[in-house]
Amino acid sequence: MENALTLDKRTTSLVESCMLSEEILNELTGFFTIFSDKTRLKMLSALAISRMCVTDLSNILCVNQTTVSHQLRLLKNLGAVDCERDGKIITYFLKRELIGDMLIKGMEYLGS
Repeated sequence: MENALTLDKRTTSLVESCMLSEEILNELTGFFTIFSDKTRLKMLSALAISRMCVTDLSNILCVNQTTVSHQLRLLKNLGAVDCERDGKIITYFLKRELIGDMLIKGMEYLGS
């Protein structure tokens, strides 16, 4: 960075050495897409309270089952939710408590 206006060489070097790699940037971009859709946010907030099947999520959120299933598949692929089968019933849950914590932090940031 030859044309830096205020940074000295040491600070410039430090910042450049700490920048995120392309791989990590791609992973973070994928991770944050979890929170970029209202339906997914509703689902995550519901699943932070209780495990649920597709039908329960659909009824509680007033969203059709096809949409719920599609969003759950996306959330599962992104590692945010997981599921367990008990006979014919498949229940979904947050894979890690950290997802719920991130929702809370987002609400704190917004002052909610």
